[in-house]
Amino acid sequence: QVQLAESGGGWVQAGDSLRLSCTASGPTFSSHAMGWFRQAPGKDRVFVAGITAGGYSTYYSDSVKGRFTISRDNAKNTAALRMNSLKPEDTAVYYCALRRPDGGFYSADEYDYWGQGTQVTVSS
Repeated sequence: QVQLAESGGGWVQAGDSLRLSCTASGPTFSSHAMGWFRQAPGKDRVFVAGITAGGYSTYYSDSVKGRFTISRDNAKNTAALRMNSLKPEDTAVYYCALRRPDGGFYSADEYDYWGQGTQVTVSS
């Protein structure tokens, strides 16, 4: 069983940067593609960024492309989401998740393991 824990959220002003971290326990982290999702109050959980198991390919939603960067370090069982030029509309709870072996990246239904989330608040 894999457990995920996010950290690094906080309150920032528009234009600032944050780096979220995701730490995994368990031996199978490196065999899973993973993704970051976010959920704003009253809205669905939506895809933000994804990365393949080996870290060679990355995927982003149009709303964060060019501002956010996803990465992973399989030797340390960690992943990160670097967020630059933050906007108030980026305010949400951010979750990391491990994807099913044969799943796609963009739907939350394709992910089996989730962290508890970390709050990011961006003020204007």
